[in-house]
Amino acid sequence: MRPAELDRVTVEEAAGRYVELVRAKTLTGALSPATAEVYARDVATLVELAGAEVVLDDLSGADVDAILLAFARRPDGRRAAAGPADPAPPGGAGQSPSSQARFRRSISALFKHATLAGWVQLNPMTRATVTARERGGLRAERRALTREQAQGLIGAARELPEQPQERGKRRDQRMELRDAVIVLLLATVGPRVSELVRANVEDFFTNDGVRYWRIFGKGGRTRDVPLPGDVAEVLQEYLVRGRPQVADKALLLSWRGRRLARGDVQAVIDRVQARVPADQRRTVTPHGLRHTTATHLLADAVDMDAVRRVLGHSDLSTLGRYRDELPGELEVAMRAHPLLRDRPAR
Repeated sequence: MRPAELDRVTVEEAAGRYVELVRAKTLTGALSPATAEVYARDVATLVELAGAEVVLDDLSGADVDAILLAFARRPDGRRAAAGPADPAPPGGAGQSPSSQARFRRSISALFKHATLAGWVQLNPMTRATVTARERGGLRAERRALTREQAQGLIGAARELPEQPQERGKRRDQRMELRDAVIVLLLATVGPRVSELVRANVEDFFTNDGVRYWRIFGKGGRTRDVPLPGDVAEVLQEYLVRGRPQVADKALLLSWRGRRLARGDVQAVIDRVQARVPADQRRTVTPHGLRHTTATHLLADAVDMDAVRRVLGHSDLSTLGRYRDELPGELEVAMRAHPLLRDRPAR
């Protein structure tokens, strides 16, 4: 039941209380830490856009519309300006439709809680009219890399350990093997970036000669994914001679011995991309490499359920969001039509 009296808290105070509640849910396993931080980030953005000192109950449906539109126009700070090979997405450089939908879900959850807690008399989301555009055109940096682009990136990652040592850099500051592991895991296994940075050395094990990665995913689910042989070899080389010898159990460390953060991963990808030949190079985010993994596994007729398990989805239908169109794909499929193979002799 709703409280009898209204608690006229400010937007900032309501956000603080709500985020504290959300983070507490991670202790019971009701939410993953990564999901809780997404909620916290979106709620912090709400405070910025609505005004910290505004009373939450004073926000109307029109105010929420203005907030949603202001968020949609905000530059996407995850990526630098697109280069010549990366045309700007339709409609400018604002937030993608999926980011807008995520932000709307986050603040909707806050207002739903606020209604039950007695912070608002009427949920203003019910009066909002602005809706996020459904997924349509992918942002350039989110699109799957073509086979040639992906192979260029993987090739550059494989060559990293062979690069001559840079002048002035101590041997213990060389992180080429670590960078190779990051790119190869993202491009061939397609983990979420949060799963990658949370990985520990003990999460990798060998069974019957095959190296596996036990990935701790969303909702407390785990999955054991076998690594391609080439990737397993680079991983082993990194563990033996590339990883800083410190007590921290994290797989991916800086040369100073600290666990890498999500933002560090993008910097690694960009460094490796700089070594890719210009005709194969296109900027891409960690999530874009997840799209790349799904797209090429499915295009190569790998069983859909196997791809679902590699990516850590609970439902096959979710794969549709990670399946991007490849140039010439339909032509190749029709040339190799299964009903026209091995035609019987007349």
